[in-house]
Amino acid sequence: MIVDLDEAAIAESKTFTQALVELLADEPSVYEVPPDVSRRARREGRSLLPPPVFLEHARDLTIPARSSELRLRVLAPEEEATGVYLHIHGGGWVFGCCDEQDDRLWSLVEGTGLAAISVDYRLAPEHPYPAGPDDCEDAALWLLDRGLTDLGLPDRLAIGGESAGAHLSVLTLLRLRDRHGITGAFRAANLVYGAFDLSMTPSARLWGDRSGFLTSSEMRWFGRSFIGGRGEAELREPDISPLYASLHDLPPALFTVGEHDPLLDDSLFMSARWQAAGNEAELRIWPESTHGFTAFPIALARAANASVYDFLRRAVAG
Repeated sequence: MIVDLDEAAIAESKTFTQALVELLADEPSVYEVPPDVSRRARREGRSLLPPPVFLEHARDLTIPARSSELRLRVLAPEEEATGVYLHIHGGGWVFGCCDEQDDRLWSLVEGTGLAAISVDYRLAPEHPYPAGPDDCEDAALWLLDRGLTDLGLPDRLAIGGESAGAHLSVLTLLRLRDRHGITGAFRAANLVYGAFDLSMTPSARLWGDRSGFLTSSEMRWFGRSFIGGRGEAELREPDISPLYASLHDLPPALFTVGEHDPLLDDSLFMSARWQAAGNEAELRIWPESTHGFTAFPIALARAANASVYDFLRRAVAG
């Protein structure tokens, strides 16, 4: 459903999106710059993304994993947590870190009463599939096995993330179900402009090279970086593209996406299949919004984030 908002918020979002497109038109494509250079620029606040804010009260943990060790970032409310949000960051499987969205996760903590735990999974192309999904699976298993007890947190759980993080969240739920027989442990999935079909849905293919946070060429590059040396025929394997998985016995999900996101069809198709498999799904399409819009300080992003908090309170904390 397209969210109904006041005209001022829609006009602000339209102006913001147009300005962002113009700025990005002069920037090199992600595949024209070495990943480590782009990562450093993002971390130092030298990109068009809002600069990261590293909060002193955030806490780092190191847990055992099949990759030897895995870092988690924990943000807990001042009062007793009402539940736990396992967060998987976005960045096309190539960029991002568990501590680069402290301020946004802290807003979620304050808005829901949940403790947020973000996963520092290994990044492509240095660590292609299945490294990232393995790390997210290991983090979820640790949390269910002993993490909640060790941290003194309640067993009311949600999982979610943005873009590649939404993709990895669904893979984690599927792996818990199919590899470990675990269903029902997570009460909700918060899936924000996710990429669920690495072979590319129609909206991703037809987007072309129009400027924005994603072009069709960049999406192909991100996908190739993630899968490593695997062939194109493998792009529709369910553990790579969860749109092609059997989706039964999954938790209620909120799908959030912008009207002008090249990944629009990913949310449209996935939310429909989620419901068809017998699960609950809510779809919110935000007008005049592009990929990544929830990270920016505009009214429509605040409204979208508030919608997420409401969903998590209802599904988990409530």
